[in-house]
Amino acid sequence: MQLFIDLFVELTKSMAVIIMVAYLFTRTRLYRQVLERRLSRQGRVLLILIFGAFSIWGTLAGVEILGGIANTRDLGPALGGLLGGPIVGVGAGLIGAAQRLTMGGFTAVPCALATVAAGFSGGVVYLLFKGRLAPVWAAMLLALFTESLHMGLTLLLARPYDQALELVGEVIVPMIVVNAIGMGVFMLIVRNEEHERVTRMQKERMEGELKVARDIQLGIVPAIFPPFPERKEFDLHASLESAREVGGDLYDFFLLDDDHLCLAIGDVSGKGVPASLFMAVTITLLRAVGHRTSLPDEVLARVNAPLCRDNDAAMFVTLFFAVYDVRTGALAYSSGGHPPPYIVRAGGGVEPLPQTAGAGLGASSKIAFGVETAQLACGDGLLLYTDGVTEAMDAKGGMFGEERLKAALSGAGPQDGAAAMMAAVRSAVEQFTAGAEQYDDITMLGFRRAGGTC
Repeated sequence: MQLFIDLFVELTKSMAVIIMVAYLFTRTRLYRQVLERRLSRQGRVLLILIFGAFSIWGTLAGVEILGGIANTRDLGPALGGLLGGPIVGVGAGLIGAAQRLTMGGFTAVPCALATVAAGFSGGVVYLLFKGRLAPVWAAMLLALFTESLHMGLTLLLARPYDQALELVGEVIVPMIVVNAIGMGVFMLIVRNEEHERVTRMQKERMEGELKVARDIQLGIVPAIFPPFPERKEFDLHASLESAREVGGDLYDFFLLDDDHLCLAIGDVSGKGVPASLFMAVTITLLRAVGHRTSLPDEVLARVNAPLCRDNDAAMFVTLFFAVYDVRTGALAYSSGGHPPPYIVRAGGGVEPLPQTAGAGLGASSKIAFGVETAQLACGDGLLLYTDGVTEAMDAKGGMFGEERLKAALSGAGPQDGAAAMMAAVRSAVEQFTAGAEQYDDITMLGFRRAGGTC
């Protein structure tokens, strides 16, 4: 029993070294060639040398017993065959076999043959799985087969037979167990590395696709400021910051004619790609409908109808839409459940626009939208925003809130343009959150009636 324990411990030490070096091998460029099934001739030669060296180490680190050597020599060629195919396995086996023959002994010939056979067997398993990584159970069965073959060849060819029988009786269990464990551990490492590689590739591909999706999304909303440089009657700016690569916030503006400017902002329920797709549909409908009528409530109703059709995902978008009269400063607007924008008076006052009747678009085709009006005096500003502003959270979970928003806006004077007004709000949000993670999209549209042209 003590001999069994000693053999098991020594063989485990030898196997552990092979597994450690094999793990380092999985971090090399050559290993990536193996995984990607693009192994070159030079790569095969390197694999033969590497796993042949594993085989030599298995012999040198073995334990001499009863005129033979208990070892992990077959592990190298078998692993080489599993990863590189029959040529690699047999090549590594020949190296291990040649070195074993130089050591002599009554088991030299059967041990050498068994080492070559182990490499060939690993290559056969490689072919059976068509070059794919063999599962752990298959690798362990391979080790069981190769070591059983090793013991059989020793009994068949080694003489004197009684000495061979005694040797096999002492080493068969520890050699089979240790080699099987070694094969299983190595394949587990290899398969985990393959899984990590595939996961990493999928992640990189997804990140690339999301980047393209974000570029497309940002290309949908206006991004050139000032958008109407020839118009001196008003100042306009907007920004969209997604909490993820893509989000569901939107803003838009366009001239109906020389005297009427449309302003819109919205927030789609949910996050990620579904929200961004719903956002794209919404803004497309908004532009199509907005150029046909100047009535804000009618615009929302016409956008709502197609959004409700075939909306199996039950998504919706809160939407604010306004038509501004450039000549008079009159603002007619409707809201589909969106937070009311704030008027920033030239005199320093800040007040929310009265809310209108309505709910999120896409929720129901029976929603009725109301309409209200407001008057912007010379120098007055208007901030449209999504709830990512007021619901921005600090590290303790506290929200930025309406009062902090009003305080930030009250510091914006009539001399400040729309961009400066938005920057004051963004600065206040950043100061409040103090680096905490952004959980929601932050979108703002700032507008100011130019005082010098009234």
